[in-house]
Order: sequence, then C-alpha cells, then structure tokens
Amino acid sequence: MPIAPRTILVYVGLDLIGDALMKMPFVHALRETFPDAHITWLAGKGKTAFAGPLAPLARGLIDEVIEDAGVGTYVSELLRRPLAGRHFDLVIDTQRRVLTTLILRRIACDVFVSGAADFLFSDRRPAGRYRKPKTMSRQLLDLIEFASGRPVTEKYTAVRAESEENVARRLLPDGPTYIGFVPGAGGRHKCWPRQHYIDAARYQAAQGRVPVIILGPNEEDWYPELRAAVPSALFPLQAAAAEGEKPSAILTIALAARLHVAVANDCGGGHLMAAGLVPLVSIWGPTIFEKAPPQTKTLIPILCEQFGSSIEDIPVAAINDAVAHLLAAQQSGTAPSLGFIPAGVT
Repeated sequence: MPIAPRTILVYVGLDLIGDALMKMPFVHALRETFPDAHITWLAGKGKTAFAGPLAPLARGLIDEVIEDAGVGTYVSELLRRPLAGRHFDLVIDTQRRVLTTLILRRIACDVFVSGAADFLFSDRRPAGRYRKPKTMSRQLLDLIEFASGRPVTEKYTAVRAESEENVARRLLPDGPTYIGFVPGAGGRHKCWPRQHYIDAARYQAAQGRVPVIILGPNEEDWYPELRAAVPSALFPLQAAAAEGEKPSAILTIALAARLHVAVANDCGGGHLMAAGLVPLVSIWGPTIFEKAPPQTKTLIPILCEQFGSSIEDIPVAAINDAVAHLLAAQQSGTAPSLGFIPAGVT
C-alpha cells in the first residue's frame, strides 16, 4: 500500500565524500518520491559529508543531518530507544549488518524498511525472490520502491553552485579542449602509476588539448613533479588557492563540468568528476567496479583484469583510446558505443 510519510529517517553508518556522492541518486529520488516529507539523515557511526563539504548538495533535499550519533554499534543499545524516543513515519536502513538493524528497529516508527537478512526485519519487502542488484545505488533505490510501492528510476543530476561555477569558468575559460586527470586516491593501492598519468597527459597535450590535473590535499607534494613533467597542464585547485579562493569539493565539481573528458582512479575525486556529469574514464585496480561505479551518464570503466592482475598492467594506450572514443562521440553528437574495447584488450 502506498504511503505518504511526513517524517523520514535515513540511517547510514558514515559518509565520506565518495560515499555521499554515490548516494545522490538515492537522495534525489527520495525527495522526488516524498516531496513534502521532513527527511532526517542519521550518520550513526561517524561523520557525513552532507554536514560538511557536501552540505550545499543537501539543501532542499535533506532537512536535518545528525552525525556521530553513536547509534548502531553495541548490543547494549538494544536496551534503549535511540534518538531519545523520537518517532518517524518511515525509517530506511541503508546498511545490512543485523545487529545494527535490530538496534534501528528500536526507533519508534510506522514503517521500517531494511534489506538486512533478506528483508527479514523489514515491514516492506520485495514480492517473490529478490536478486540484489550489483550496484549500491540501485540497491538503495529499491528501498525507496519497497517503501513507497511505486517504481523509482535512477537519474543523474548535475550539481550546480553559481559562485563556484564563476570561479571554475575563470580558471578554465571557454575555448580549449580540456582533459582532466585525477591521479590520486585515498588508498595508494588504487592509484594508476603516476608516470602513466604523466605520459597520458603529455599525449593529450601533443594532440593540442589542455591537460587539467586535479590534485587533492593528499597529493599536494606531487605538484612540483607534475608541474615540471607536464608544463602545459593546468592545476586549477592550486591556481584557485593562489588567488585566495578556498578549494572545495563543490569547486572541484564545477571544474569537472568545464572538462570535455576526465580520467580518474576509483576515488573520491572520481566521484566528484562524475557529479559534474563529465564523460569519465574510470580506472580500477583491486576494487570491485560493479559495486560502486561513479554516478555519471557517460562512463568507460578500465579494469585491471582486462590486462593482467594489477593496476600497473593497464597501458597508457588504453586510456588514450578511451579518451579519444569519448571525444569522438561528443563531436558526432552520439552516445559512446557500449561495445567499446580499449587498446590492448583481445
């Protein structure tokens, strides 16, 4: 039976920037499905980027954010009601750890939806046998479908922030063909070799395009090396800092929207590129692409298993080939071929 909740609680453990960006289709779909509801976002075990660097993205979509709530970890929590006994019309549990789900069941609510233990504790569940989708994004959208009783489609919405867009336009003015590179990652094991990035950026420069290298705070010490290795490259976040602008996640998304194609590791920076809806070449090493792909409309994943066993085995030619494929599709006004095979794959 369809419901029209006035108050909704969404539980997550925590949200790093990449986690939160992957959840944006869910957040948009939740607001679209329940436009009049007061939506509370509960990070029970840590911080959420929706209360920090991505707070502008939550405006108009999430009404209340609670972080570091201390909810969902200890057996002793079963002896009390979390959130001081607050009541919600609908609670959506986005995780699958059974103890956490049992703790969340202690929250007073009319409808509780959770996929834990094959929906054993959920008031709303799929009809018949449920085959869990590969992507986290689709799994979350299914929770809205089960809660609402209505189909939910996945939509990609570009992030817009006028002040950051003006800065991005100044840093990357109209004219050149910009190819973005995001060489860093929170885990260095997820990084394609830096020399490969240098070679790929040099190749794009030789084609008359402008390499744009996005370095996060953890890669600042790479700047002198990359600046010397690719003299024609732009480093917009460093340029922004030199102008007195504060680099931010939202500015990075605005810069992504100025690019023609981006190349990134499996990392938060890659998800920021996707949030700008730039056509993206996504490089994957030891992690599983199907679980958490960047949320963008146009994506070519390059997986290490296509070439060997390690991310180092991915050749520069494969990335150059993928970038050329995306650029050709843009110039012809067509969608990139789903049958695209990068160089080196037989």
